[in-house]
Amino acid sequence: MGLFRDTAPKHYGTVASFLTPEQLLAATQRAKDAGFRDVDTYSPIPVEGVCELLKFDETKLGWITFFGGLAGAATGLWLEWWTSTIAYAHNVGGKPLESWPMFFPVLYECTILFAAFGATFGMLGLCGLPKPHQPIFNAPLMERASQDRFVLCIEATDPNYDPKDVAEFMKTLNPEEVETVMTSEGY
Repeated sequence: MGLFRDTAPKHYGTVASFLTPEQLLAATQRAKDAGFRDVDTYSPIPVEGVCELLKFDETKLGWITFFGGLAGAATGLWLEWWTSTIAYAHNVGGKPLESWPMFFPVLYECTILFAAFGATFGMLGLCGLPKPHQPIFNAPLMERASQDRFVLCIEATDPNYDPKDVAEFMKTLNPEEVETVMTSEGY
């Protein structure tokens, strides 16, 4: 597909489907207890307690938004100062050219605008978007993950991932079905 990406088939992960949310919760707990770190779940309804088991990491999005706001404040302040003192220096009513209170509306608006851009583009970048295809959907059992099945995935990025060992471990969780997911998309 691409000239610079490795598109050779490789493992994306191993998935197992379960009939009930309780089975998914128990399986997720056992996978975490077994030392797997890169574990994810897919279900048609929210499963209470699974987020605590997965322990989502803190994101950098708050910092990206904060620094976007700072960049906006600096840009707005510089724009106001430059236009009122250098580019279009007009003395209006005897007030000083660098009257800081009049700078505040533009400074405030630029801060909000750049923070919103930072949040939007930061979220897209951290999520790896746009991503037209997610390799997990190469598994046929994922077709029912949005209907009536609960799916656990141990991803190949996990340091303990060995396809045969993970498949054997998944079979001990009493699943309905186990599959190995392959990808050739350079993930």
